[in-house]
Amino acid sequence: MEVEYQEEYIRNARGVQLLTCRWLPISSPKALVFLCHGYGMECSSYMRGCGTRLACAGYGVIGIDYEGHGRSRGSRCYIKKFDYIVNDCSTFFKSVCGQEEFKGKARFLYGESMGGAVALLVHKKDPAFWNGALLVAPMCKISEKVKPHPMVVNILTRVEEIIPKWKIVPTKDVIDSAFKDPTKREEVTLPFFVLHGEADIVTDPGVSRALYEQAGSVDKTIKMYPGMWHALTSGEPDHNVEIVFADIVAWLDKRSGGYDANLLDAVRSVPVQPKPSVEHVFHDTDSVKLNKQPQVQKRLRGSYLCGWKGRRMHHHSAI
Repeated sequence: MEVEYQEEYIRNARGVQLLTCRWLPISSPKALVFLCHGYGMECSSYMRGCGTRLACAGYGVIGIDYEGHGRSRGSRCYIKKFDYIVNDCSTFFKSVCGQEEFKGKARFLYGESMGGAVALLVHKKDPAFWNGALLVAPMCKISEKVKPHPMVVNILTRVEEIIPKWKIVPTKDVIDSAFKDPTKREEVTLPFFVLHGEADIVTDPGVSRALYEQAGSVDKTIKMYPGMWHALTSGEPDHNVEIVFADIVAWLDKRSGGYDANLLDAVRSVPVQPKPSVEHVFHDTDSVKLNKQPQVQKRLRGSYLCGWKGRRMHHHSAI
């Protein structure tokens, strides 16, 4: 399947120029998937492989480089307020959903690492609007193995209050967002699929399990990948990446058929009693076969056909 890649600059409410991008199948997409990238990353480059794979599977994929990230303007990796990111994403994503060509399409959020927290907060702004979320190694909390000592966090965040543009650690606002009261997880009500590598030492797999167990959603799925690290969709060998994306596409396909967003918009104000459903829990320790052999990479340029390999970028410190 041929995929069309597009880029466009927009301005946020603060007048900052942001790069937006989209990967579209030639035919009408099954549904829309909105990408939320991690700290220090970007959709336009780092998540290009993700966008391509999902578009090859028939989905319209839309992303935005946060202020200060990727090819968007702003001080590099400086997040003054976490709400700015959430609001920018929410406003842009909804504007895309309102375009004539996409009306009636199901709408899914996709967040990797810190982007998982962004996706959950975008959902929280308007829970009835979204049909589901894919959370890949979500940063609900930074792993204790890489989290600085509380004294170090306190010192660094105080330094950044004086010299905020120094890229020392994610700003205090981001840290506060990461370590909020765990009871907030109960406010997650949309269908979601959490994917996490059991060997992840950047974000805590145990917190993903807690999110799954405590979330108020009636349709929730979790899959832990033995031996895999943090970057499930980009840092693993090709064999493992194929396994992860097969799971992602299968989950989306199951929830995209016969959906009409216009009908949902017409009835969303009517209170509905949720029906109980079976929880989908996966512990496929046997089905996930790891292959740690080095792989040869090929670059993608412009328009392309499915089956080509994208760039593999290893950012081990990314959250």
